Amino acid sequence: MEPEPPGASGPAEPGPRVRGVRGAAHAASASVLSGAEAEPQRCALAVAAVLPAGGSGERMGVPTPKQFCPILERPLISYTLQAMERVCWIKDIVVAVTRENMEAMRGIIQRYQHRRISLVEAGVTRHRSIFNGLKALAEDQPHSKLSKPEVVIIHDAVRPFVEEDILLKVATAAKEHGAAGAIQPLVSTVISPSADGCLDHSLERARHRASEMPQAFLYDVIYAAYQQCSDYDLEFGTECLQLALKYCHVKAKLVEGSPDLWKVTYKRDLYAAESIIKERISQQICIVMDDEEDVGRLLEETLKNELNHVKVTSGPLCHAGRHLHQIILEQCYSFVCVNVMTSEFEETQKLLNLLKESNFSILYPVVVISVHFLDYKSVPFDRKMENLMQIRELAKEVKERNILLCGLLIYYPQNFY
Repeated sequence: MEPEPPGASGPAEPGPRVRGVRGAAHAASASVLSGAEAEPQRCALAVAAVLPAGGSGERMGVPTPKQFCPILERPLISYTLQAMERVCWIKDIVVAVTRENMEAMRGIIQRYQHRRISLVEAGVTRHRSIFNGLKALAEDQPHSKLSKPEVVIIHDAVRPFVEEDILLKVATAAKEHGAAGAIQPLVSTVISPSADGCLDHSLERARHRASEMPQAFLYDVIYAAYQQCSDYDLEFGTECLQLALKYCHVKAKLVEGSPDLWKVTYKRDLYAAESIIKERISQQICIVMDDEEDVGRLLEETLKNELNHVKVTSGPLCHAGRHLHQIILEQCYSFVCVNVMTSEFEETQKLLNLLKESNFSILYPVVVISVHFLDYKSVPFDRKMENLMQIRELAKEVKERNILLCGLLIYYPQNFY
């Protein structure tokens, strides 16, 4: 087994660190993809996860394996790791990657500050990769820092939207039944062609289901099944639940999955995944302003009325940004910074400094709109526009840190509001 790369050891909490707040790193690691606001559920089991990530992406038709294809300039597998490691009761996450992609995987772990990740070399097929991952968790492995779990979850590296509730369901069902897997209704009818290319027979769609991921097993069950596999199984098989049934006589409990469990398979799926991520990280806006800014309050009420599907919060940027720390930890990625009391960018600059120090933009792009309300009688328009053009240079600087800065000047008479 490969030694843990930099960033793979240490605290269990993944994600960027926000300084000066107790528990900040843990809260920042909660995946915005889940949309869950409730306290994470706890699992009393000793659980590990194995993610086969040795695929070549042949069906996608791109030179880069699909698990490493960028979505919003971040590799797809990073989103899946984030979704898995946000679940605090999953102790170890073993990722099987090919030898030629090992260094790239280490770089992803380090750059996006993933935690609890161990790497093993993938096999030439999916089953062989999973088997290598299971071996890394076995008690008899020399030099291994991992401990054998009671339950192991197997999940695809290219299913980034898995949520904690389905992980908990399959893990607890596996504890009771020995094996469990997520399923979904068939969208299309399955037919069997004859040797001459004609229809032989079709399956009754209502009686069958599509097998999805995640799947979970008692570790001893699935490890024993893989140890008994034939070369044919390892070479051509794909269904882990079938191996548990075939070699250990364990009938898996089938758990109804959600539509979010879909697998990124084709190039068009990358665009769909990007669209989902953009939608989910745009569901909250934070307005940063001074307590006495009435115009900011009006802006907040207007946004709440116009964007009734978006959560709008507000708060002052004061006391070293303590209030804003909490907003950041709630996974807000869109900010409107209102500048009324000052003619320059003091408030916006404070916000940008806080965002940069927190490393918050490592995981997703952050959008900041710097709004300037100015009384047209107090400052000549051309002079103010000249000053505000400085925002262009500021925008270039912060873009390198995945922060997108825009400026908005609202010129108004003093009695406007």
